[in-house]
Amino acid sequence: MSDLLQRDSQFVWHPFTQMQTAPEPLPIVRAKDAVLYAADGREYIDCNSSWWVNVHGHGNEHIAKAITQQLETLDHIIFAGVTHPAAVELSERIVDILPANLTRVFFSDDGSTAVEVALKMVFQYWFNQDISRHRMLALDGAYHGDTFGAMSVGQRDYFNAPFEKFFFDVDFLDFPVESNHTHLLSQAEVLFSTNEFAALIVEPLVQGSAGMRMYSPTFLDALTTLAHKHGVLVIFDEVMTGWGRTGTLFALDQCVEKPDIVCLSKGLTGGVLPLGLTVASDEIYTAFLSEEKVKALLHGHSFTGNPLCCAAALANLDLFAHPMTFENMARIAHQHALFIGELMPHSGVVEARQLGTILAIELKDPTDRAYFSNIRDVAYAFFLERGLLIRPCGNVVFLNPPYCTSNAQLDQAYQAIHDFIETLSIPD
Repeated sequence: MSDLLQRDSQFVWHPFTQMQTAPEPLPIVRAKDAVLYAADGREYIDCNSSWWVNVHGHGNEHIAKAITQQLETLDHIIFAGVTHPAAVELSERIVDILPANLTRVFFSDDGSTAVEVALKMVFQYWFNQDISRHRMLALDGAYHGDTFGAMSVGQRDYFNAPFEKFFFDVDFLDFPVESNHTHLLSQAEVLFSTNEFAALIVEPLVQGSAGMRMYSPTFLDALTTLAHKHGVLVIFDEVMTGWGRTGTLFALDQCVEKPDIVCLSKGLTGGVLPLGLTVASDEIYTAFLSEEKVKALLHGHSFTGNPLCCAAALANLDLFAHPMTFENMARIAHQHALFIGELMPHSGVVEARQLGTILAIELKDPTDRAYFSNIRDVAYAFFLERGLLIRPCGNVVFLNPPYCTSNAQLDQAYQAIHDFIETLSIPD
């Protein structure tokens, strides 16, 4: 065992990891573009953008320069009662690229807290008006983060059993597939007609941690329209789907009906520094204006509006203003589509699906254990041997690579996935 791994084993508690049975962690000491460099000199293609965040790859010079310049000017400052140029400029530019109704930017630290802020906004929006709306509607299979509010509106299995009794009650619709759209909308109509719902929250078009499950903008438009018809606020959690993953800058760009709140993080800073934004409508913001201080949104974090994070986000926006970024997104999406055509049909594959730069391949698992499928561990080790860092969601192998990933690197990943599927012993 290397010195780095020995020290890690003595002191570090890793996330989403059973520390007793997990293999040694991968010791990464350097990264550039789509490649990770290990302590032993081996190289790995970062096929999942390091937890879906590094949209432009590692060590991007433009983002690094922006952070360095900001560090020389202002590293951090309290954001309650204080402002600074990077936060103001970021707010202006974020509002400029979002739908016209989204005008007010609240800063936090990551995706979970961006969602937590959104939930507090919608509950207090009604509370401040002395209107009793306390119920939430979400989709089955949802993942919105690991804080208690975010867990409450997420899937009630897998990770959350020890905490169930602490969650607030939430109503869930089944995941939308083409055959159940009419039924789900009828269910939603009945629920919304009670006038008890504060908000609807969804991951628009793709449920990430559920295995990159995808659904249509047509259904989401219909559900959003129905919510607004009954005065229900709508939250789009674009923490994962934002920043080009679905083929457009945001998933909401593929919808006619727009949300009242959008949550942003992950690729917001190019995946370099932690930052969350909750962007709300002026109607929501106005409900917090009062002579009574208790009607303010009394929420914040020590690093809210951190200037270094804001500088990274501004540099990220610069990169998304460059045509090359969208050309690379389109190129990767095209390569994914070609691979699906080559892969299907295959006896070991339940479904291969794609939206934008996200490619997901659901593999047959006789144990039907989904997220806890043994396929995940076997596949992870297999891909590492092939020089690929791919972290499946159970029996779903997926790619959402940095946009700088070359076609040759994609082909290496495709071949490894194909070879792994061939190793599976799947009865017909």
